[in-house]
Amino acid sequence: MPLPSDTHRQAAVFIDKDGTLLEDVPYNVDPEHMRFESGACEALAELACCPFKLIVISNQSGVALGRFDIGALDAVEAKLRDMFASCGATLDAVYWCPHHPDGSVAAYAQACDCRKPAPGMLLRAAREHGIDLHASWFVGDILDDVEAGNLAGCRTILLDNGHETVWRRTQSRMPTAYARDLHRAALMILRYQERCDAGEAPSPRQAA
Repeated sequence: MPLPSDTHRQAAVFIDKDGTLLEDVPYNVDPEHMRFESGACEALAELACCPFKLIVISNQSGVALGRFDIGALDAVEAKLRDMFASCGATLDAVYWCPHHPDGSVAAYAQACDCRKPAPGMLLRAAREHGIDLHASWFVGDILDDVEAGNLAGCRTILLDNGHETVWRRTQSRMPTAYARDLHRAALMILRYQERCDAGEAPSPRQAA
């Protein structure tokens, strides 16, 4: 199937799952333990009013490490769709990376181009959903999220919520902007979009 032309591509907001959208419960695949981070539902409600595709991007190395079967992610995705709907938003897609180079499950114990900070999941989403990556944003809580977004050509927002502890800064790991939570990140994105729509052509860093 041919890809959409550039004039028909749509912008997306890519959202990291654990620690950004949901409370970070390590290796959790139990829908009963899935809860929004503070401000996340408000963010989805705001973004739902604009023509962005909303796509979740998540490393799920628990598959490779033998913590859970890849089929368990189906229930996680179903719960995410319900959670988005409860906020008046639509989850357009979810992309998981089940790999880890030091995994114990042979089928997933590999280096790959989808595990963040590699941009593979975003590039795949762009191909499959006709997304203009240069008009899109990636919001995450660690610099691996920022690097993946930057390498894909997106604007990036780092949630400065204490989850990043290494701070290995390189040019590819510098976010476009910082925000305290997903709601504030969404407001930045919408403010930037409003300026663009008004013909102001702001610098991406003016979103902050």
